[in-house]
Amino acid sequence: MPTYAYACTSCGHQFDAVQSFSDDALTICPECGGALRKQYGSIGVTFNGSGFYRTDSRARTGGSADASASSKSESSTGAKKAPASAPASS
Repeated sequence: MPTYAYACTSCGHQFDAVQSFSDDALTICPECGGALRKQYGSIGVTFNGSGFYRTDSRARTGGSADASASSKSESSTGAKKAPASAPASS
């Protein structure tokens, strides 16, 4: 169940309440009976495990680029060897 942060608009009392998604928001301060307001902050979400990350897309494009680069270097190396192994005519 999620935890919601509340603050009283009258006395400034702040507290956290564990509530279900289907529960209604709290409206009365338990300290002074004033009106409550929900506090919104940064969301504590972390993504763990495999997924679609920026580095994943680079690895895929980088992998195919590396393969094409290695095939180009092999073909250029092969081209250099071909004239050297050609029979010499005298």
